[in-house]
Amino acid sequence: QVQLVESGGGLVEAGGSLRLSCAASGRTFSSSHMGWFRQAPGKEREFVAAISWGGGSISYADSVKGRFTISRDNAKNTVYLQMNSLKPEDTAVYYCNAHQSFNMVVKGLGSWGQGTQVTVSS
Repeated sequence: QVQLVESGGGLVEAGGSLRLSCAASGRTFSSSHMGWFRQAPGKEREFVAAISWGGGSISYADSVKGRFTISRDNAKNTVYLQMNSLKPEDTAVYYCNAHQSFNMVVKGLGSWGQGTQVTVSS
């Protein structure tokens, strides 16, 4: 089982940028596909982005395409989410997810981190 710890969240003005990090521990990381989800108050957790273990396959939610970039550094056991042109509707707790099946990550059926808060002011 893999342990995931998100960091990098904070308060930012609309139009600003943040980079989230998800540090993983465990031998499964190098062969695990990774993804980001977010959950706003009173709403269901939704898919944001996913990346295969080698970085060759990437998927984004339509709402973040062109603004967010997912990447990973397996040597550091870390996956990143670069968020640019942030909007108030991006406000949510962001979670990372990991599984050895890419489609399982997209569905949010892998292991979860504890989440990091992102707040975008208008």
